[in-house]
Order: sequence, then structure tokens, then C-alpha cells
Amino acid sequence: MSSDFAAARLNMVESQIRVADVTDLPLQDALRVVAREACVPAGKGHLAYADADVEYAPGRWLLRPRDLGKLLQNLRPREGDKALCIAAPYAAAVLEKMGLTVTRLDGDDLTAVPGAGYDLIICEAAVPRAPASWTQALAVGGRLGVVERDGPVGRAMIYVHAEDGVGRRAVFDSTPPMLAGFAVEPGFAF
Repeated sequence: MSSDFAAARLNMVESQIRVADVTDLPLQDALRVVAREACVPAGKGHLAYADADVEYAPGRWLLRPRDLGKLLQNLRPREGDKALCIAAPYAAAVLEKMGLTVTRLDGDDLTAVPGAGYDLIICEAAVPRAPASWTQALAVGGRLGVVERDGPVGRAMIYVHAEDGVGRRAVFDSTPPMLAGFAVEPGFAF
């Protein structure tokens, strides 16, 4: 079965990642070898390389390969960077393969960030808005990638911590499921 997964990985990079203008070669190289099937429950391995969000734990999802590739490329990961991966086991494995030092956060409280001074933070599911604790954990020059969603379509956002504060920009549309515990608060409307 491992040769089937290796072929599926190559196909994923060629048919979902590269065609989405993900041109970062070290990122492509890591995506070709990191076993995405190892991040999903037994019996769901066949879904690992599909163009789909895959639930790896209750309320926890792997981003579609295309969206993860685009988000990672926008974060510009580089060997030696210090990264925090929030509910993002596959992104963590890819970044480790690229030579980053990775801290994983996948417990009950995803806003309790361990440490600070991260060059890169990524979350593999949607939240209504990035919590302040995530942006506050960025080093100057640090980048946070997350999909913010309060309706049917979300926006992949890149936050950058500059000397004068934190700015954010939208980079593409994305529709991953909401991360458990981060449901959109219903508002009052006339």
C-alpha cells in the first residue's frame, strides 16, 4: 500500500498543488515525501490525498492539499524558522521536513499558546477570527496563516507582525470546516 500512497502523493503535488501556483520548490519537495495518510485515522487513509478536508479527530480537520500548499507558500517557511502548528499535524510534518523547529498545539485549549517569538504560525481549520494570543506569539517579522470564516466562504489570511504592529491581508478564498470550539457567535439582526 505504501507505493500506492507514494503515487498518490506525487499525483497530489502535480494535480492539486502545482496547478494552484504553488511554486516554492522546497515546499513541493516536502509535500512529495511527507506521509499525509499518517495524519488521518486508520481506515481514512484513502481520503488523505483527495481534494477534500479530512477529519483527523472530532472537530479537527486537515486542510485540502491545495489550500494548505497555498497557505504555506504565503507564509514563506525557511529552514531554521521557529513554527507553531495549531491543530495542524500535516502542516507540522511538512514544516519539520523543511527544516523548521516545530511546536505542535492540538489540545483542548488552542488559544493557550506555548511560548512566543514564532517566525511562523499556521492553523489547518477555520476560525471566525484569529485569537489575539496567536498574533501576540509572533516574533517581529513573524507570519500567521489561518482561514477566517463567518459564513459559507472563508478567506485565508496572512498576519504579519511588523515593528509598528500586526497587519493582515487576504490571500485566497477557502471553505474548511470550523475548528471545534471556535463556532461563530450568532449575532442579532433586524
